[in-house]
Amino acid sequence: MQQYLLECCVDSVESALAAARGGADRLELCASLILGGTSPGLAMFEQVRAHCSLPVRVLLRPRFGDFLYSDYEFLILQREVEQFRSAGAEGIVIGCLDRDGGIDLAQMERLMELAGSMKVTLHRAFDVCKDPMQAYKQAKALGIDTILTSGQKSSCMEGLELLKELSALQRQTGGPQIMAGAGMTPERITVFCRETDITAYHLSAKKLMDSGMRYRKEGVPMGFSVMSEYSILRTDEEIVAQARRKLDLESSLQTRTGH
Repeated sequence: MQQYLLECCVDSVESALAAARGGADRLELCASLILGGTSPGLAMFEQVRAHCSLPVRVLLRPRFGDFLYSDYEFLILQREVEQFRSAGAEGIVIGCLDRDGGIDLAQMERLMELAGSMKVTLHRAFDVCKDPMQAYKQAKALGIDTILTSGQKSSCMEGLELLKELSALQRQTGGPQIMAGAGMTPERITVFCRETDITAYHLSAKKLMDSGMRYRKEGVPMGFSVMSEYSILRTDEEIVAQARRKLDLESSLQTRTGH
């Protein structure tokens, strides 16, 4: 039977618990998911670990934006790797680029060294690098376990052709596992399972919830005015469960057909 992995990206304890109830296999923990994810606090990680038994890979990204990091930002990244390794994270999710769009090998080698026995995912810095095939080979040489990618497009469906190529490269070389993400839905999981050999899927499964606040002071944004201050993004347990059912169905179908 084909073994499929379902990873859910979460930025709260509540979302972590919903992902677990829905049938996720692993969590990617971050903060500020609405900004594409930044490094979570250690206290957040500790609370997720205390209340949820799923393996946790921690996204380490000192700010939103590109992946060309200053010396100060890189010092922060190094310290975060040490902190989350000591705290018991199953893995980290990292990525550093140089100014010409290549993998910053010196920075990545240092972070890999600090990671020790933790698993390492190369995050979607991969999706904005100049040469994805070269980056894949470099990731393999670095000892990276997984590459989270949308196929260098804004969504995984748009990047389907490159994802197929990368999956073929994984089979040929035994390199990092390709994990498809960005715009992944239960319906798209079915498409990917039937058109590719990809076995790892990443989704946030978010829904917009209304705040419990009764008194509301409108017109005073705390940052970018992309959504109401009285709205909360949380993982939808049912969307995760739908994704789990899709993967279980595909696994069962492949077993029956001998594929």
